[in-house]
Amino acid sequence: MSTPRPASHTAGAPAGAPARVGPGGGGRGPFGRGMGAPVQKAQNFGPSARRLLGTLRPDKWLLAVVVLFSVLSVGMNVLGPKILGAATNVVVDGFVSLQFAHLPAGTTQQQIIDQMKQAGQTQQAQTLQSMTFVPGAGIDFGRLGMLLAAVLALYIAASIFSWLQARILNGIVQRAMHRLRISVEDKIHRLPLSYFDGMQRGELLSRVTNDVDNIGQSMQQSLSQVVVSLLTVLGVLVMMFVISPLLAVIALVTIPLTLVVTMLVAKRSQKLFVAQWGATGKLNARVEETYSGHSIVKVFGHQNEVEAEFDVENDAVYRASFGAQFVSGLIMPIMMFIGNLVYVGIAVVGGVMVANGAISIGDVQAFIQYSRQFTQPLSQLGSMANLLQSGVASAERVFELLDAPEQDADPQPAANVPDEASTLVFDDVSFRYVPDQPLIHGLSLTAEPGSTVAIVGPTGAGKTTLVNLIMRFYDVDSGRITLDGVDTRAMTRTDLRARTGMVLQDTWLFAGTIRDNIAYGDPDATEEQIHAAATAAYVDRFVHALPDGYDTVLDDEATNLSVGERQLVTIARAFLSDPRILILDEATSSVDTRTELLIQRAMSRLRADRTSFVIAHRLSTIRDADLILVMEDGGIVEQGTHDELLLAHGAYWRLYNAQFEAAIGDEEEPDAVGVVSGR
Repeated sequence: MSTPRPASHTAGAPAGAPARVGPGGGGRGPFGRGMGAPVQKAQNFGPSARRLLGTLRPDKWLLAVVVLFSVLSVGMNVLGPKILGAATNVVVDGFVSLQFAHLPAGTTQQQIIDQMKQAGQTQQAQTLQSMTFVPGAGIDFGRLGMLLAAVLALYIAASIFSWLQARILNGIVQRAMHRLRISVEDKIHRLPLSYFDGMQRGELLSRVTNDVDNIGQSMQQSLSQVVVSLLTVLGVLVMMFVISPLLAVIALVTIPLTLVVTMLVAKRSQKLFVAQWGATGKLNARVEETYSGHSIVKVFGHQNEVEAEFDVENDAVYRASFGAQFVSGLIMPIMMFIGNLVYVGIAVVGGVMVANGAISIGDVQAFIQYSRQFTQPLSQLGSMANLLQSGVASAERVFELLDAPEQDADPQPAANVPDEASTLVFDDVSFRYVPDQPLIHGLSLTAEPGSTVAIVGPTGAGKTTLVNLIMRFYDVDSGRITLDGVDTRAMTRTDLRARTGMVLQDTWLFAGTIRDNIAYGDPDATEEQIHAAATAAYVDRFVHALPDGYDTVLDDEATNLSVGERQLVTIARAFLSDPRILILDEATSSVDTRTELLIQRAMSRLRADRTSFVIAHRLSTIRDADLILVMEDGGIVEQGTHDELLLAHGAYWRLYNAQFEAAIGDEEEPDAVGVVSGR
């Protein structure tokens, strides 16, 4: 019986695997995709942020250099307002000194203050006490020029150190993201196939690409800003206390207010950012699934349903993104409002202190600048919470992938199996995908070298599951599978799979030349070996009709080849790999009848001295199999040759006759349609 498979699948779902709905659905095993896992509850911000910072540990000495340059840059920027305040005092003192130019030469500032007090001008006298001038001397342009030059030099040096620390930090972050991508890539290769069965491909791609990129951007933009902001707050705070402890206390009011606002907003926005990236992953999965099954959507006319599902996912992304950005965006205006209140307080109190002679005008000017420098980094730290929440939310999703349970490690030391080994035995094997849903139970069979074992049965009988077990995509629950007497679990997966060649119903070709796709079976193959494999698989006969021959570049979906031609390329790839065990899953289902006959002849040569497993639905393709296994409900109900099974009048006989009757019905159908049309 034939198994209907959507075009976007690589094979049907094994029995016991939950089915998916949609054009891009699939089942368990390496030949399908399972249902996307729900977004898990977010971890705490603190542990996730600390773990994220831990990715920078290999560059800890460069981080120390970044901090040093940040200290130098911030220190020079912090000194600037104090020196500018001194320059302002030079100008103000010079103008005030000119007001007393009419006084006799030699008159001192203290004499002027005493005279004003005697005259009852106490307030003016107090104001002059905070100044330093020589009556009639005017502005000291020499000192003023030196102060301005010093400020200019400080700001230039601060900019250089700031640029250097930003450049070094950029390299640190990019290397950290490079290591993170390597970790994710290595992790994917260590994950069991069941993990991919439970995760939509688009969701996984979103974590590997979008989330990692978002982490990099967040760290790049926030780390430097956070360090500089914290150092600026500390440096400015010291300078403010040096100038005026009273005004400094007024400025410190912003700290508890900032912390309260940031904590309240961050607590709310963290959940929203997690929801945003979770919804983004689901939307990516939906788009990828629909694109992969685009032809199926068109054929069955489900455009409206797909658009409706897309609208639901898109609306979820919109709502989550809007909520996250809106809530986190409240921080900056609130911080600006708090900063403005502090500015007003400092201006009023500072003006009173100048009038009372407790502080100079230049110091008030410097303090106002410091108050801006103080509130600005606090506001920036608040706004960084927006970026940090987004980055940590993405980090949690990536860490969830990195923390997923891995497949069992290969045994050390692994068993040594001769290269020519090809006797495969299933010894009382039982397996189930879901604990309470038995699939294969008590299965025993022996495949001798050079023999061809065909596996037939209805959909869900467990045929593809046998392939998964042979390849150790899954391990058996009980019993064992042996290769020349050695349990395959005692071998490394790489060794086992290197001995196995697979040709699936749905082709997988990557963007590259036809030569490259064939050579994928053996990267060290010579040009002659590649051509020999192509000739054996009848690829050579159509390649020469292409303008660039073997150098023809295939696109991502290899749409510049027909379905049958793509299948022939995959068969040539299997020829080139020269495996000891050959697995064919409906390998000739996509080619025409004449090509199928040619390929069957080529397969006969390829199967010589090799153990071959053929999963077939068209029973006419397995007539010459040495052993045919008929599977139902995870067990073998019949086995024998084609003729023996037909004589038995059992399950195989029923499948064969049902298929024969279906073929006769297909042949008669056009006449019936013609009669209807004739009316």
